Amino acid sequence: MPDSSARARARASAAALDALRRIVRELRVANGGVEKTTGLSAAQLYVLQQVAEAPGASLSELATRTLTDRTSVAAVVDRLLTRELVARRRSDVDRRRVEILPTDSGVAVLARAPHPPTRRLLEGLETLDDQQLRRLAISLTRLVQGMGLGEEPVSMLFEDDVSLSADAQSAEASPEE
Repeated sequence: MPDSSARARARASAAALDALRRIVRELRVANGGVEKTTGLSAAQLYVLQQVAEAPGASLSELATRTLTDRTSVAAVVDRLLTRELVARRRSDVDRRRVEILPTDSGVAVLARAPHPPTRRLLEGLETLDDQQLRRLAISLTRLVQGMGLGEEPVSMLFEDDVSLSADAQSAEASPEE
């Protein structure tokens, strides 16, 4: 019979795994709802929402608003530009500055869009006090390192799924040589 510390550790591991399963499942289901309703990934919807909340923001400002890096947000903005949901323009005040604005089509998508999964996750994090949030960040970082994922590139939630699906589809369509 395992000792009480081993049982306690097993219970804690099960509770952590159950919590992660709930979070991942909810995010996955919500992402599917976003894609079905809008045709956008969760990341694209989240960035579009941030653009609408701060029209005229630069890529760096959007990166700050989305808690990600400039490169990641730029890739998402490029996809939104291709779909004509946002537009770029030079600032009237500083011609070096490029501003990102929602288009009428982008605003229309937001009007029918569900709540972005990223927003829901951030709202959940807001319920934690500062000490709980710091401990969670430290613990998740240790988990990532323990899984050997510390060097993996970070992308916005579900945005890499879009490129992976496209890559898989093009691989299926291409005959093998």
